[in-house]
Amino acid sequence: MAASKSLVRSESGKVRRVIVVGGGLAGLMTVIKLCEAGVPVDLFSLVPVKRSHSVCAQGGINASVNTKGEGDSPQVHLEETVYGGDFLANQPPVKAMCDAAPSIVFMLDRMGVPFNRTPEGLLDFRRFGGTLFHRTAFAGATTGQQLLYALDEQVRRWETVDVEDDRGERVAGEKMVRKLEWWEMIGLVTDDEGVCRGIVAQDLKNMSIVAFPGDAVCLATGGCGIVFGRSTNSVINTGTAASAAYQHGACYANGEFIQVHPTAIPGADKLRLISESVRGEGGRVWVPRDPKEQRAGREVPESARDYFLEEKYPGYGNLVPRDIASRELFKKCFHEHRGVYNRESQRNENEVYLDVTHLPREILQKKLAGVLEIYEKFVGEDPFVNPMRVFPAVHYSMGGLWVDFDRAANGSLVMGSPRNQATSIPGLYACGEADYQYHGANRLGANSLLSCLWAGMVTGPAIAAYRKNVARSAWDMPSSLFEKAEKRERKAFEAILALDGAENPYALHDELAHTMLVDCTIERDNATLDKVLAKIEEIAERSRRVGVTDTAVGKMNQGAQYVRHLRNMIVLARVIALGARNRDESRGAHFKPQFTQRDDANWLRTTMAFHKAGANGENDAVRFVRAVDYTLLGQRVEVKDEVDTTLVRPRPRKYETAGAASTAAKG
Repeated sequence: MAASKSLVRSESGKVRRVIVVGGGLAGLMTVIKLCEAGVPVDLFSLVPVKRSHSVCAQGGINASVNTKGEGDSPQVHLEETVYGGDFLANQPPVKAMCDAAPSIVFMLDRMGVPFNRTPEGLLDFRRFGGTLFHRTAFAGATTGQQLLYALDEQVRRWETVDVEDDRGERVAGEKMVRKLEWWEMIGLVTDDEGVCRGIVAQDLKNMSIVAFPGDAVCLATGGCGIVFGRSTNSVINTGTAASAAYQHGACYANGEFIQVHPTAIPGADKLRLISESVRGEGGRVWVPRDPKEQRAGREVPESARDYFLEEKYPGYGNLVPRDIASRELFKKCFHEHRGVYNRESQRNENEVYLDVTHLPREILQKKLAGVLEIYEKFVGEDPFVNPMRVFPAVHYSMGGLWVDFDRAANGSLVMGSPRNQATSIPGLYACGEADYQYHGANRLGANSLLSCLWAGMVTGPAIAAYRKNVARSAWDMPSSLFEKAEKRERKAFEAILALDGAENPYALHDELAHTMLVDCTIERDNATLDKVLAKIEEIAERSRRVGVTDTAVGKMNQGAQYVRHLRNMIVLARVIALGARNRDESRGAHFKPQFTQRDDANWLRTTMAFHKAGANGENDAVRFVRAVDYTLLGQRVEVKDEVDTTLVRPRPRKYETAGAASTAAKG
């Protein structure tokens, strides 16, 4: 297939741009790498870029720099990552990520990220869950904010740089980055061959709907925590863009794997994260030994405290992986009814103590001030003198849009291959929490920021290679292709504005979220999941009879926008719950008391789901497959659901003894 003649201009003379949707770490890094490759970008963001959900990350970013001389290395990082993910992650992308991690942290340091340092001036590293090594670089307890602001500055620089044509001459009025904030991607533009040629987006300030050409599209739109209602996620994290792509034909993978973070505080609007870094700096989890204990936490003597994680997992203590810690907290509160006593309700609540009162105040202020301030502000108690009261909360989606990778001979990735991070829709890429690639069945803490940045570093060159070799630019496609997609989405939005049914979309979401949160998170039971699926179908049917709460035209309309998000969340809830119902084993964050063991013989494979639209008024459905078959740049690609475990042999996953993860992984 012959590539387009010019990499800068279309045949009609227009500048050939690509589209990145999402202004968090993954999206911004993708933009940076594309600009470095000379590819102009249109960057779309649902909110101002500096308010992207990456800003909420607290604890740090992993990199095996080994400044403390503990014997850590990228190889150990690889082993512990795939071990912590219960061997469900394809290992070549993980190896590439772990190998690149030290250079990524050093790059961020050069960008000006104010990482904490040792007295000698070296980067400081703390411990996080699932490892015995000090591997997590951090900027106090606001690491995500510092990283996001650093990358935002880099992208702002590219907003001032002129596009150059093939002869190196500046193109008047064309900048390398055009930023469109307060725009929501609501649909894809695909041609007759199914190739992605752009997006349809809505300006949330005036609700106008416009189709935008793009030689390739990257979705870096985060997770779907709001499917479960209140979570540690921002309220924008409904998964709506990934759901739209899935409904357009993209494969969704491992949707059933949802991470529940062990420590968060409740709130009327969301559940606020209390970072794993608190435990990494010495915070201890406990409940009173006596279930009838009514004294305040600071008044309970040491002898009357049950440090249950330390007693059951002496090797890792409070820093076991999140899936294990969350189940143990859940067990103490729900099965043993040993939560923290509440004087107002006069009963034990679903809370445990996270205690830092034994640690020096100056250390806490230096390393944890940001997160401790959050606790004091929203709970009204001083965590320096009162043990914090916490409970698990939905936090992260290991599943997401299925993306491909191109394995190199050394077991890593072929950098620059257009297969890397490619979805099953040619020309559509995904990275960050929106993809499923790097964490398997459970994500280790502080690997999220790393995976976002690394995936962006992979996606940029992959899109540049794809664009270089595509036969026809999106900017040379007939205008009717974009007009048709624009008309389709306008019609859909007008239909929402016309809804006048009796159902309240916000109440429907509350029902959906409550069902998913109670019956499809830490413990899953098949009979209960059948009821969850029935409830999802009921809500899907009722969602057709909602009444839109705002019918305004020509100005911001959050009521109509919310109806679209609700429908897309229902679609993802079905994928998550049905995937959980089908997977009869326990692996990572997916735990079934009926099937307590991991079943590698039947389930060491990726769950691959495609959308099946309902016909004649029926609800939509999910079609599961054992392989993805797609065409990229004229070449047929088939990828089966088998997981690449050739670098680290799968072994039973245990954390009771020190070093269990790396020892077992090495086999």
